[in-house]
Amino acid sequence: MQGAAQAYSKVATQTCSPRELEADLLLRAAAQLQAVVDKWDGKKTEAYYNALTYNRKLWVILFSAVTSSENPLPRETRQNVANLGIFIFAETIELTGTPDREKFVSLVNINRQVAAGLLGNG
Repeated sequence: MQGAAQAYSKVATQTCSPRELEADLLLRAAAQLQAVVDKWDGKKTEAYYNALTYNRKLWVILFSAVTSSENPLPRETRQNVANLGIFIFAETIELTGTPDREKFVSLVNINRQVAAGLLGNG
């Protein structure tokens, strides 16, 4: 069953636009963060760290893409996404040291809103 899911994921990745792929990855990160929020006990569990790590890695990629001189997006859009990235990096550093449910909720909401924008739903 897992092999079928991986095959489908590979085909889906190959057939969707870059914007759809970015939105999907943001929604996956949001789902991982939301799972931590849903089971919140204030402890830094493996799921807690995994969700933060996945989200940080994703935002490093997005940040690198929008700060590239070759990025075709308008300057204002690139700056807004870069600023979100900086905010997320700062929140992640704080969350690594001190659990805060509301900061997790904030990261979930940012990812969902950016994904909605990418999909034209925002």
